[in-house]
Amino acid sequence: MPYRAPVADFEFIYKHVVGFDHVARTERFADASSETVHAILTEAGKMCEEVLAPLQRPGDLHPAVLENGVVRTSPGYAEGWRAIAEGGWVGIAGDPEYGGMGLPMAVATAVNDMMSSSCLSLQLAPLMSQGQVEALEHHASDAIKELYLPKLMSGEWTGTMNLTEPQAGSDVGALTSKAEARGDGTYAITGQKIYISWGDHDLAENICHLVLARLPGAPEGTKGISLFLVPKRLPDDNGNAGVANSLKVVSLEHKMGLHGSPTAVMQYDGAIGWMVGPENGGMAAMFTMMNNARLGVGTQGVGVAEGAYQNALQYALDRKQGRSYHGYTIAAHADVRRMLTSMKADVFAARSIALACAVAIDMETATGEAEWSARAAFLTPISKAFGTDIGNEVANTGIQVHGGMGFIEETGAAQYARDVRVTTIYEGTNGIQAMDLVARKMSDGGEMAGKLLDEIEEQAEQVRARMPELADLAESVWQATESLREATEWIVAQEDVTDRFAGAVPYLRAFARVLGGHFHLSAAMADPKGPRAALARFYITRLLPEHSGLLVHAQSGSGDLYALSLDDLAA
Repeated sequence: MPYRAPVADFEFIYKHVVGFDHVARTERFADASSETVHAILTEAGKMCEEVLAPLQRPGDLHPAVLENGVVRTSPGYAEGWRAIAEGGWVGIAGDPEYGGMGLPMAVATAVNDMMSSSCLSLQLAPLMSQGQVEALEHHASDAIKELYLPKLMSGEWTGTMNLTEPQAGSDVGALTSKAEARGDGTYAITGQKIYISWGDHDLAENICHLVLARLPGAPEGTKGISLFLVPKRLPDDNGNAGVANSLKVVSLEHKMGLHGSPTAVMQYDGAIGWMVGPENGGMAAMFTMMNNARLGVGTQGVGVAEGAYQNALQYALDRKQGRSYHGYTIAAHADVRRMLTSMKADVFAARSIALACAVAIDMETATGEAEWSARAAFLTPISKAFGTDIGNEVANTGIQVHGGMGFIEETGAAQYARDVRVTTIYEGTNGIQAMDLVARKMSDGGEMAGKLLDEIEEQAEQVRARMPELADLAESVWQATESLREATEWIVAQEDVTDRFAGAVPYLRAFARVLGGHFHLSAAMADPKGPRAALARFYITRLLPEHSGLLVHAQSGSGDLYALSLDDLAA
């Protein structure tokens, strides 16, 4: 389906909203000048428009299949993967020592956003490899890094992560896959894993699986889990993909969406693997990959929202139905205009949150400062949950804009909704993200939350004092922030974690709404008489007020959740 890469939007957000200039001024990312970043985003956007977008519908209509033990990918995917690999996009943020570009995560996030808009099924493949690259960079031995990282970043080999088992979903500590030392520094891995994205395919020479398993005598739960690198084909003496390892694809899942992405059930029967990180330290190593993936998945939601918005907008501009004083297409009708403007405003808010998180990660990388680390950690669950919620909501609204044609598959509107639906589930459900926010991320007593709220209020106060044309918007943002502060103090004061968890999802959503208002206000400051200010006024006037009801919900405790027994619920 046609797609236009929003390069100008990324550059505007970098310059006026998320402070990318701080990243470019660091020694670590000194090469990320505005000229360099523009060239990179332009080239990536061109690939997405010309190579990946045409693969969106064929991948949906002609899914990956398992034939005689071999996974065959959708038509055109081999060429799409070649473009991604040869462009260096897998290793965009990777260490240059091993062949990566070494660019900021904020730039990688923009590229992943565009790839997700154009063809989410294929974008999952480089996202999995990028997460594995980061995990190996932080936790693997030098020997593993030297062999695997160059091939992963070049796209010659691809990566996966294997956590889930039939009885161990979100409760990873319940896994039963086992690892036994072979006496030569390697381990024999046995067990079954499910929901493995791009677990097998015909695009690359080798597929490298990061597998969680338990050593004999290991402690129960997550404290007894180790991480292993298990390649589909064992490297030979020259580091090339050699003989087949003892693993196989049992089946491919039949999914609601993402048909072009092969999601495998993997069986390991004494497969040879190498430990990554220390014994029983698998969760720490895997969380490195999962945190990368959580921002990546939030970005997938934003990307799909962009694609769904563009698709709906084009239909609305072409479709003539009824009359309005404002024109002859349905885009002129007030309700359709409301939907389109809501879609655009929410895409901007979610994209800004994701890029703010990426900037914090970059500043942590460049400076090593604890405050940047805490900021990145705090923004990660918000980026993941809000980005994917907005992806689902915008895709659903896109169907509504199409009217009856949205229910017809040929328009492609339904595919966006089907493809993005899983993003609120994988890499930790959005409920788990919210619980993480109100528990682990509040273990500092709400200090990081308070710092963010201070920044939002400080900017709002400056706008009220200096920009009278935006003073009413600034006042609304300030008032919403004060309400959020009170709710945050309530959350922190709850000793019973169940009371926190009961309102975690609305609390995260309210925090995202306020962040969105803050970022829209930043955009309006840079364009006070233009369309950015008009969009900010729409968001702050119509969407930001949602925070009020959300915060009532967030502070209601858990009593009413358990007032009905399970028998009552079933009655």
